[in-house]
Amino acid sequence: MKKEESPVRRRSFSSFFLLPSSFPVYWLYRHSSGLWRWAGRRFTTAGLCVAGGWLATGVAGVDIENNETYQAFALLSALLIFSFSTCFLFRGKFSGQRSLPRFGTAGQPLYYEADIKNPGARPQTGLVLLEDLDDPRPSFSEWLAFKLAESRRIRPFRIFNRRQRSPFRVAKAGVAPIPPIPARGETTVRMELLPYRRGILRFSGLTIACADPLGLFRSCRRVSAPQTVLILPRRHPLPPIELPGQFRYQEGGVALASSIGCSEEFVSLRDYRHGDPLRHIHWRSWAKTGKPIVKEFEDEFFVRHALVLDTFTDEPHSEALEEAVSVAASFACTVLTQESLLDLLFIGNQSYCFTAGRGLGTADQMLEILASVQNCADKSFDSLEHLVMHHLSVISGCICILQKWDDARRKFIDKLKALNVPLMVVLVAAPGGGIPAPEAARIKSGGCSFHVLELGKIEQGLAKLK
Repeated sequence: MKKEESPVRRRSFSSFFLLPSSFPVYWLYRHSSGLWRWAGRRFTTAGLCVAGGWLATGVAGVDIENNETYQAFALLSALLIFSFSTCFLFRGKFSGQRSLPRFGTAGQPLYYEADIKNPGARPQTGLVLLEDLDDPRPSFSEWLAFKLAESRRIRPFRIFNRRQRSPFRVAKAGVAPIPPIPARGETTVRMELLPYRRGILRFSGLTIACADPLGLFRSCRRVSAPQTVLILPRRHPLPPIELPGQFRYQEGGVALASSIGCSEEFVSLRDYRHGDPLRHIHWRSWAKTGKPIVKEFEDEFFVRHALVLDTFTDEPHSEALEEAVSVAASFACTVLTQESLLDLLFIGNQSYCFTAGRGLGTADQMLEILASVQNCADKSFDSLEHLVMHHLSVISGCICILQKWDDARRKFIDKLKALNVPLMVVLVAAPGGGIPAPEAARIKSGGCSFHVLELGKIEQGLAKLK
């Protein structure tokens, strides 16, 4: 058997090529990205075209004896100089505040409004509004860790490889026109922003800009407006799924889960609440009072699923982890619409177990937790196995979302199958990174549901779940 190469050796081998020239490359990346961001905010679309033409004609117009490109270069230079000089004529003081929603969703537009005030004695027209987000550029250590992880990743040979979006891009904010603001007046601007990543999105301020008379260059006035909004993981639609598991006895604490259990011990009568089973209606009391009354039982038996999330990866910005969190969020929203409880189990800097369902947590609270999940690189997979085994006595079924398939994960699934725990296993894998067909058939034996979701085709794969 071929001995597997040590991760330490792979890391040192990659570092041999990356470390000597890493800091100059990082310096170039940081300053070039900062310059490009500055140009995108300061220049209008027409201004970027003029600036591009200025660079092209400047290079081509060096030979003034054999071409006349230098004349276009001189004309474009005059236009840019005029635009730069007139931008200092813009005067104005502003204040502003956003009205942000409580949550946003990664990959979906976030709509909100911003109130802009003009305390000056002159009306302002022809303005645009730009968002100031916190600097998304990573530190040197974060950038180097990402590059080392990229160098270790094995990519299948394809003519057209799917390009992954940079993990350091947090959001894309457009340019919103501002209606004319009267003297000492205010106006409302509707904004649109596209978040790329889950987690906390931080705003630092608002920028009010005005273009020069030629419409090439903008003069800016910045307004401090620090705010934050939580971006939830993206969710995918799931088909109707019959989750594994049956009613299980819950020892203690079951009174918190209202009307989702099943017991023969009658407790009292109470008013009907939305979601109560029709079989619990007390028809005689309804006839006497004129309003629906239901029988309340001691909730000791009910369905309780465990949603197990694999967070173990060395990559700080793993695409597989992001998609696994997305899949977990999709299951959380679907399971919590049924009459059952859901335990979210994962490992971060410690072991986490969050229970949601009627009478306990809500789907929004579980999505908030999933929005903050980070990779776990300093613990072994055994810690997750111990956490799940500790909860086996109360769960009816288990949904396991894994990032890869290795010996530790195979032994974990085999142990759950040996204990007759109803299972649904979802493996999030890179293209071509699934498992052999005989191994998949072995896992499916005994009623275990096993599915492989390929990166880039997660939604299509979830649509095929049964």
